[in-house]
This record gives sequence, C-alpha cells and structure tokens, in this order.
Amino acid sequence: MDQKTSRSSRQDSLSDYQLRRIEENRIKAINLRQARLLTHPYCSNKKQAETAVSVNNVIKVSGTKYIDSGGGFLIEQRTNPTEVETGEQSESTPESDAVPVPIDYDECLECGDRFADSYLLSTFDYSVCDACRDSDGQHSLITRTEAKQEYLLKDCDLDRRDPPLKYISRKNPHNVRWGEMKLYLHLQIEKRALEIWGSEEQLLREKAEREEKREFAKVKKYNKRLKALRMDVRSSLYDKTVQVHIHSYGDSEVYNAVDDNYTRTCESCGHSETYEKM
Repeated sequence: MDQKTSRSSRQDSLSDYQLRRIEENRIKAINLRQARLLTHPYCSNKKQAETAVSVNNVIKVSGTKYIDSGGGFLIEQRTNPTEVETGEQSESTPESDAVPVPIDYDECLECGDRFADSYLLSTFDYSVCDACRDSDGQHSLITRTEAKQEYLLKDCDLDRRDPPLKYISRKNPHNVRWGEMKLYLHLQIEKRALEIWGSEEQLLREKAEREEKREFAKVKKYNKRLKALRMDVRSSLYDKTVQVHIHSYGDSEVYNAVDDNYTRTCESCGHSETYEKM
C-alpha cells in the first residue's frame, strides 16, 4: 500500500510533458524488444522475422544495401526485384527519402583528365590532379618573405588583391618559438607578379634599379661612418668651433658710372662684390 501511494505521489508531481515522454520511451522499448525477438535466427514466425529484418536492419555499404539476417552474415538487397517480390516489399519496406547529390568534376590543367578532388584543388584552388602533382618542381611552395623579396610584392598584393592567394601555415623549422610560416604556391606567386609588373623584363629592370639604390645607400652610409671615424681620430686637427666668416666692407663702396653699379671690397679677406641700387 505504501509503494502504490508513493508511486501515485511521484506521478502527481511530474508534469504532462514528462509523463508523455515516459510513455513514449516505454512504447519504444516494447517495440525494440519485439523486433529483436522476431529477428532471432531460431524464431518460429519466419514471415514476420523477414519483415522485421527488412524494415529495421537495412545496412548501406558503398551504395549497396544489405540486410542483417541476425545470424552473423549480411544478405544483399536486390536492386531489380521481380514483380512478386516488389509487391511483397512494397507493403513492408518504406521508400527512401535520399536525394542524389551531383558531383562537380574539374579538368586537370596538366593531363586533361577529369577529377573530383585533389590536394592542390582543395588547398590552393589550383586544378591539377594528384597524379600530375610535382611538389619538388613546378608545383613547389615558396614562403611569404621570399615571395616579397624575389618578386617585389607587397602584403596588399597577396591578401587584398582579388582573388586573395591561398596559403598553408607551417611551423618555422629554424625556431619553433617564431611565428608560423605562410607557404604559397610558386606558380600563383609568379602569375600575381606578372599581373602587377606587366612582364618579366619590367620586373628584372625594377629589381636592378632597387639594387643600385641599395648599393648607393650602402656607400653613402659607409662614407658617413668613415668621416665620423676620422673626426674622432683627428680631433686635434679638426676644430668643430670654427665659425662662418662674416665680411666687413666698411666704407669701401665705389660707384661705376659706365655700368651704373657699385663695387665694394671686404677689408679682411679682400672679397669684392658688385651690386646695383634701386
């Protein structure tokens, strides 16, 4: 009596939603238990067992459907059954709701064959199949720093110019504490450089001009440091306090009637200058 009272009190404390879920789970458990009993290999009712097997134990492997017999082996489901079998299976087997998904094929730029997926296509969006991939040759990778130095590219040329170039990130082999390296496809870097500079000759000409300016800057910096070194070594002969000479003309102004101008001469250094008066 006490157990019935406690059970009724627990049911009264549950909500309608919880009671409905409990009832649904109970029905599912009963149906599952009956299906397992019917699919047992020693079940007496073979017709019901076959119906339960075809409904509940259909397995699809590589596009082919198999039926789990429950006895340790799979039975292949026929794709073109006879009319009698079709009539029997139409009552028990539900129709599949699967929708075929179309596959887009790309054409390889090297061999011309059509393929569905490859490493270069998925990583760099470059249509070359895995059979034609030459990772050490024309499909080699180049770091971001090398691309900027060798092809005179900027960050905006790699990241902002349409379409942005794809890359993969790898740890720096020189030091794991440094930032990750960005590796680009060498062919795409060359194509982007030709888009910016127009031709390979223009790129080489620009590299030569920049190299010349770099050498000139090095020489200028070297001469500046050499001059500073000489100033430090010969400080006794180099007087940094020498002031600029200021001419003193005094009253040495002379009028030239022929040219209608004036001439004056410095009293200390002898410098003379000619000028006109308005």
